[in-house]
Amino acid sequence: MNDPTLLAYIEVEPGRFREDPGLRYEDYVVGHVFEHRPGRTITTTDNIWSSLLCLNQHPLHIDAVYAAETEFNQLLVSSLVTFGIVNGMTVKTISQQAVANLGWDKVRLNAPVFVGDTLYAETRIVDKRPSASRPGEGIVTVHTTGRNQNGVQVIEFDRSLLASMRHPAGHPAEEVDALSGGKARS
Repeated sequence: MNDPTLLAYIEVEPGRFREDPGLRYEDYVVGHVFEHRPGRTITTTDNIWSSLLCLNQHPLHIDAVYAAETEFNQLLVSSLVTFGIVNGMTVKTISQQAVANLGWDKVRLNAPVFVGDTLYAETRIVDKRPSASRPGEGIVTVHTTGRNQNGVQVIEFDRSLLASMRHPAGHPAEEVDALSGGKARS
């Protein structure tokens, strides 16, 4: 399939397509920015269940009476909830095709998040290079920013991931397509 408008799909047989979202190594362009949609509105259940699932029992996140007596006057969304949701919003585009996440760096919580806030994310491609130890794969570094419904930046972080190459050096496209079970895209 050579139609650039259908790059998010694999033609599994003539006229039949399977969704295949996400970027391959060649698709990451340093400086490009991706806006991730839809946004995600945080609920009380998101905050309390996720806080307790992570064993974060700080009353500021799970006890509304306690939280009402703090400087925030309400439940504060756990930073792990904020991080998980914003990072999760990036997966479909940034890491759906990744071989592995390699790590997160420089995580900064810039403003509080409250129940009822809607978060939006965007990711800028910062760097990429072929892997020295894994032929046919490359290391990509991205910077993700999360903002609330008012445009206030609430979180930012860098992430590195290992991405597969669509056409590893020395392998023609047809051979890569056969080796990957039809997953290579032109």
